[in-house]
Amino acid sequence: MIRRRRECLKCERRFTSYERIDEVPYMVVKKDGRREPFDRNKVMAGLLRACEKRPIPTAKLESIVNAVEKFVQDSKDRERPTQRVGEFIMRRLKEIDKVAYVRFASVYLEFKDVSEFMSELRTLVRATGRVKRS
Repeated sequence: MIRRRRECLKCERRFTSYERIDEVPYMVVKKDGRREPFDRNKVMAGLLRACEKRPIPTAKLESIVNAVEKFVQDSKDRERPTQRVGEFIMRRLKEIDKVAYVRFASVYLEFKDVSEFMSELRTLVRATGRVKRS
């Protein structure tokens, strides 16, 4: 709440007004239809899990979180489906680190079995060319 001292232009008496910032939160729509406020900390936590022990600077992760937040804020309805948010994050991770991308995708895409996981890996390998082994 913001407290302001003001003065009436007609009678010159001073008075106090109180203002409250009325902010409607940006929302995400879950797969089951529930709506919840967008939480940058949840996005960062998911990225940190996917990028654990990977050579990805925290600043890069922060830039992804900022881009995701802007993506949600740019929605005309003040909300985005989590499916679109997840796809946005996966595109960014795919550009930065393939292993982090696969880790994130395995949780986000909810692979039912190993064959779905392997299918995604094959698609990734075809898109990037041969994989070098050390």
